[in-house]
Amino acid sequence: MNKLLLAVLGLLAGAAAQAAPFTWPNGARAAVSLGYDDGLASQLDHVVPALNRRGLRASFYVPINSPTVPGRQAEWRAAAAAGHELGNHSLFHGCSAKPPGREWVAPHRDLDRQLPAQVQEQVIAANTWLQALDSRTRRTFTPPCLDLTAGGQDFVAALQPHFVAFRAAGPGMVTDTTQLQPYAMPVYFVEGMTGEQLIALVDQAAAQGALVSLLFHGVGAEHLSVTREAHDQLLDHLARHKDRFWTDSFVTIMENARRQAGR
Repeated sequence: MNKLLLAVLGLLAGAAAQAAPFTWPNGARAAVSLGYDDGLASQLDHVVPALNRRGLRASFYVPINSPTVPGRQAEWRAAAAAGHELGNHSLFHGCSAKPPGREWVAPHRDLDRQLPAQVQEQVIAANTWLQALDSRTRRTFTPPCLDLTAGGQDFVAALQPHFVAFRAAGPGMVTDTTQLQPYAMPVYFVEGMTGEQLIALVDQAAAQGALVSLLFHGVGAEHLSVTREAHDQLLDHLARHKDRFWTDSFVTIMENARRQAGR
């Protein structure tokens, strides 16, 4: 028993020795990913200009059936040209209708009624559509509603070769290379947070040398929103302290993190 215990302790010590903190560009203490889901009008009206004024870059997860896509494609192209990522959020934003509060999910977009292959085809088709907008072939994916199954079966694992990373797990921060799981990256839902709460999150990431990802929807409008004032407070804080925060698109951050982790 003692020999077995010593062997286990030795393995744990070896794993701990392999853990390495991330080193972010320009000596920054944290990598901050700002992600905006659903391709909403407030993101084009307010968020993109606000980011551009401060020299910050973010990721916009645009479902192809977003109301902004038919008439505002030029603005999404301009956002991509400014360095923002157009991330994949599927063609039709399909979600499971089972959880409470999902009455808005239409029957024909209910993932529980679809096969994994159907959903995979839609996600890959969305990549092709986005490439027509931004000419890029590398991007990240956020499953709508963070739902990972269709018809009761996993549909995301087979999509890994098509993406650099997924935002697909509950809240958390990644602090060292051994924790990196590119296809199960944690993300904070920030609906209703104040500017002070948002700033506290990124400051916590800086204190830990971490990668932190924030998930926004509406900003000053629409659903699951934060106020424009809270959002601007966060952006001002990130812009004032670029020595502490590396704020970039999720695809750029994850390419950097994967190189450091050897993945």
